[in-house]
Amino acid sequence: MTDLAYRWHRERLEVVSFPHLIPLESLCGIDRQKAALRQNTAQFVAKRPANHALLTGSRGTGKSSLVKAMLSEFGDHGLRIVEIHPHDLTELPEVVAPLRERKERFILYVDDFSVASNDARLTALKTALDGGIEEPPDNVLIYATSNRRHLIPELRSENEEYRWDGDELHPGETTEEKISLAERFGLWLSFQPFTQAQYLDAVRLHLNQLGCTDFDEATQKLALRWALNRASRSGRVARQFARDWVGSKAI
Repeated sequence: MTDLAYRWHRERLEVVSFPHLIPLESLCGIDRQKAALRQNTAQFVAKRPANHALLTGSRGTGKSSLVKAMLSEFGDHGLRIVEIHPHDLTELPEVVAPLRERKERFILYVDDFSVASNDARLTALKTALDGGIEEPPDNVLIYATSNRRHLIPELRSENEEYRWDGDELHPGETTEEKISLAERFGLWLSFQPFTQAQYLDAVRLHLNQLGCTDFDEATQKLALRWALNRASRSGRVARQFARDWVGSKAI
């Protein structure tokens, strides 16, 4: 069986024997984001120009699942995924080096990413995204997810760096670093909290996937109470409710 996924661990690539393959159609409430990332990935797999992607927004809304779904969608067409922990971003040159000459197309997947100002990982990622003195490989893209809208934590001290130049307000060095990093991602996808209707649609979908088509008013009330207790309406919470509900009914 062809290896589909890898992780960078202890300074080497390790095969992921059981990759998490998520069907694209199993994700709901994010149709716009699905279409955009699928199109970008299709271009990449077809050896056409494509962009690095940054997926930001509310937790549990499908950012990571959408990246994993690209493997289900394009794995048979030569796409591979390499998971990199944010702490290992300084090792990006070592990660990329053995991939450059391979025929497959690689997505470097960085989940739940944020960096502090003056972090060495910031420099490493900027170089990998836009290239330093070495030309970046055309068979590697970076897809990063973040629960932070602006990647780097915004501090009160950063606001003090702004300065006026005539009638124009200019950001300080810290903010410029943020802008410089964000601009290197050609595709930005934002994920918003689910509405109640989107959440209930996700509950129905996950119940159906678990073989349950019974979604009456009583079940809907339980699903809404489940979300209220967790102070969150998201695809993740919907999946958790469905697993609990179906599991409890089976006992």
